[in-house]
Amino acid sequence: MKGVRSLREMARILDVDQRLRRLCLIKTGEAAYPRSVLSRFTRKVGEDNLNQIIDEKVISLLKSSQTKEVDIVLDASFIKAWSTRNPTDNQTGYSDSEARVGRAGRTFALGYKLHLSIDSETMLPLSSLFASANQNEKKHSLTILEKAKQVLKNSGTKLRSVIADSQYSDNKIRMARKDDYSISVQPETRCQRCSASRQEV
Repeated sequence: MKGVRSLREMARILDVDQRLRRLCLIKTGEAAYPRSVLSRFTRKVGEDNLNQIIDEKVISLLKSSQTKEVDIVLDASFIKAWSTRNPTDNQTGYSDSEARVGRAGRTFALGYKLHLSIDSETMLPLSSLFASANQNEKKHSLTILEKAKQVLKNSGTKLRSVIADSQYSDNKIRMARKDDYSISVQPETRCQRCSASRQEV
């Protein structure tokens, strides 16, 4: 479901994507689930149960593919909030009070960030976390990594390495590293170069 950013878009894709229709058990000629049904499903299931369902499916896919080792990529995607800015506080949303102004590529916009860890080879999402756009990747990197490691452990898959950009350069994630996998943050930051120099001395 890479790139699907709203229930409206999901409902539209369900009308035309045959593979997704089969996964959702929609028969040929049958109308796809409307946006109201998708919204009601996610609301009634609840965030915790939905995350558990997703984790179980990911574990099942890893087991069925007999994946032995994975390289994890950490990244975050900006998701626009369908709200205007609050006239009394232009860093927050008006109709969507949880939305915040944060970096969206080379500019700033009101919205959220979807923090993800994925298998670099299959692009399978291993863990995810939804947060307001003003929260830096460093704040959630360890949580995302630990959730991914738990999914891999439950599927009997070994973590080989973690790959991320400089937004994830943080002592917490490096200190959490075990000897059986490596962490590569590119491009290398000044802090990393200084740390490496001190270790060599």
